[in-house]
Amino acid sequence: MADIHSLLRQRRSSRLYDPERPVGPALIESLLEAARWAPSSGNGQPWKYLVFDDRLPQARQMARSCLNEDNQAWANTAPVLIAGISRDLRENGRPNAKAQHDLGLANMSLLLQAIALGLNCRPMGGFDGNRLRELFHIPEDHTPTVMIALGYPGRAEDVPESVQAQEGQPRERKPVEAFVHWGNWGRAAP
Repeated sequence: MADIHSLLRQRRSSRLYDPERPVGPALIESLLEAARWAPSSGNGQPWKYLVFDDRLPQARQMARSCLNEDNQAWANTAPVLIAGISRDLRENGRPNAKAQHDLGLANMSLLLQAIALGLNCRPMGGFDGNRLRELFHIPEDHTPTVMIALGYPGRAEDVPESVQAQEGQPRERKPVEAFVHWGNWGRAAP
């Protein structure tokens, strides 16, 4: 196994949050600043974020209502939700086929910054993007792609047993050989 930066190994998509410990505006700004510096195709920076925290509790509650039931079981304890949205058209009006890829890069920057600051974070695909679009007036040329739960680490005993069991599972990854091809599809490392 190759050596990588410890921050990458520490990153885990945790479901445990301390609902009593808010994430202050300065920390949220730091996360968004990290996303701002992500690379993007043609420097288009086609990401948008909707941030829901304790400064606007009614909006946060509306955002929580967009999560599927499984995610609500634990994500409702996260003091911050962030919706990651891709802008699907370039400034010149042409489609941007790389918009969601670029949003993913910005999200990873945000997630790594969160881990570096001692926060838990978990990106989720289990939400109703159409409902999010309707509730928060997201333009048609933008795609709600991910919701990110964010907060200080919480206690396992504060979430349902099914979530505790998921949190207790080891963090596994496929070996590099399972997804890398050398010079031609299906060719193993030379």
